[in-house]
Amino acid sequence: MIIYWANDEYFQFPEWFYEKAHLTFRLAEGMSYHFLLMWFFAINGIFYVSYTIFSGEWRELVPGRDALKQAFQVVLHDLGIRKEPLPPAKFNAAQQIAYTGVVLMGVGSLLSGLAIYRPVQLSFLTQLFGGYPNARLIHFLLTVGYVGFFGMHVAQVIRAGWKNFKAMVTGNE
Repeated sequence: MIIYWANDEYFQFPEWFYEKAHLTFRLAEGMSYHFLLMWFFAINGIFYVSYTIFSGEWRELVPGRDALKQAFQVVLHDLGIRKEPLPPAKFNAAQQIAYTGVVLMGVGSLLSGLAIYRPVQLSFLTQLFGGYPNARLIHFLLTVGYVGFFGMHVAQVIRAGWKNFKAMVTGNE
C-alpha cells in the first residue's frame, strides 16, 4: 500500500493526513518491501508447483476437458439450484479451475511485476504486456484477483462449516 499512498494520483487526502500517517515520500521504501516480499511469493510458488508435480497431485488439480461445464454444475449446486449431489472427487471442477488459475495468476504477477520494476532492462517483457501502462494495469488487476480468490475461499469455508475448515488445515477428517 505504501507504493499507492506515495502518489496523490490514487488518493487525495489533506496534507495533514499524510503527515500524521507518515505516508509521504515513501515510494522507494514501499518498492523495496514489495520486491523483498516478491521473493517469498516466488519461492512459495516454486515449492507448491514442484510439490504438485513430484507428488502427482497435479493430476487431481489440473482441470479436464469438461471442467467449465462441470464447474457450472458446482455453482448451481452451491447456490442450491441443483439438488442432486456432486460426483465424489478430491477437487471439484470449480476448485480445479480456481487453483490452476491462481497459479497462472502468480506467474502473471511475477512477470508483470518484473516488467514494471525494470522496464528498460526487461523491455521485451514490458512490450509483451503491451507497454508499461498495460503491464502495470495487469499487475494491479491480478492483485484484485487474489482478493477475490481469498474472499471466495472465506465464503466457502463459512458455507462448509468449521469442521471442514479444521480438516483442511490439519489434514485430518
